[in-house]
Amino acid sequence: MATTSFSLLDRLQSQQDENAWQQLNDIYAPLIHGWLSRQQLEQTDRDDVVQDVLLVVLRRLPQFEHNQRAGAFRTWLRTITVNCLRDHWKTRRLRPLVGGDTSFSDALNQLADDNSELSRMWDEEHDLMVTRKLLDSIRDNIEESTWRAFEGVALQERPAAEVARELQISIASVYQAKSRVLARLRQAAAGLLD
Repeated sequence: MATTSFSLLDRLQSQQDENAWQQLNDIYAPLIHGWLSRQQLEQTDRDDVVQDVLLVVLRRLPQFEHNQRAGAFRTWLRTITVNCLRDHWKTRRLRPLVGGDTSFSDALNQLADDNSELSRMWDEEHDLMVTRKLLDSIRDNIEESTWRAFEGVALQERPAAEVARELQISIASVYQAKSRVLARLRQAAAGLLD
């Protein structure tokens, strides 16, 4: 990921940045694919719907305004996904079988409802997947010792003193490393997670 003061959303909205669009695809296509697989779509249909969702995002992102509420982008993306899935089934005049006793329409309505359990699951998976992808994207631009300290404390949830001993650095250095990586992550995630 190129060092920039712009978040991914800013870069996507303000300019034709192929790298930013590729990063958006790398982050969101797997998330959307995962959700569509729960709707018992064939692989080719999932690919079509993912493409439809990303095309809508491409067309509408310049007008997207982050309302400063947590999860604004993921809620917007979830709404687009629901609408594209509805359109997909309307054009095919089919109704898939959804696991359990829930009908297809009910499942889509739950996903569209910000307060439903299904929406909370979407939000959690979104945040985990985006965080993982963004960490992968910034990993190469972080010194090895800084990354190892961050990984030990933040990802492996080990005590700072243990990580410091292992890396032969001070506890303060461990916390500084964690802070540096989290700052880079926040920068990369601006608008996507907040």
